[in-house]
Amino acid sequence: MVDRQTLDVYARQATDYARLFSGSEPDADLLAFMGQLPKGGRVLDLGCGPATASAHIRAAGFDPDPLDASPEMVALANETHAIGARVGTFDDVDATDEYDGVWANFSLLHAPRADLPRHLSVIHNALKPAGLFHIGMKTGAGEARDPIGRAYTYVAVDELHDLLRSAGFTVVTTREGTGKGLAGTDDPFVICLSRKG
Repeated sequence: MVDRQTLDVYARQATDYARLFSGSEPDADLLAFMGQLPKGGRVLDLGCGPATASAHIRAAGFDPDPLDASPEMVALANETHAIGARVGTFDDVDATDEYDGVWANFSLLHAPRADLPRHLSVIHNALKPAGLFHIGMKTGAGEARDPIGRAYTYVAVDELHDLLRSAGFTVVTTREGTGKGLAGTDDPFVICLSRKG
């Protein structure tokens, strides 16, 4: 299910979002993810936004497949990086044993809580055996809109671990922290790196 209000925010602020996350070097989480991928591995960048991560993934010698529900973000990604980003939602992922890694960095937090088990199961199916899965989520409880109108599902760390295990993943590492995003608020988050079991 796609939340129209969330997509409208990204449509209006695609350029601002890209500027905010336009690091010229991959961050520590992306480096850790790429460090465990096989040489030349294929990576689904799920909710790629302006595809900054995909550009870093490609530069490191991997094969990114950037996907985002926002046509404006996809257009910006392709204009900036000529990277073959495509428009699609979480429900459009239908691959089987195709990817060596899936990078879902603060994208699945826009999915309703009730849909998370289904999306994680689909991602598990899309990964090759022992495939790598990175997920970033904001921590907390419930579902709400942020100050600029985006829909969020907040999770507890143990809850995310349980969701991952139930989908067939083995959690490898977990990192908690706080950070500012497009809304400008300093929010707690969790990042988990897992492998397909």
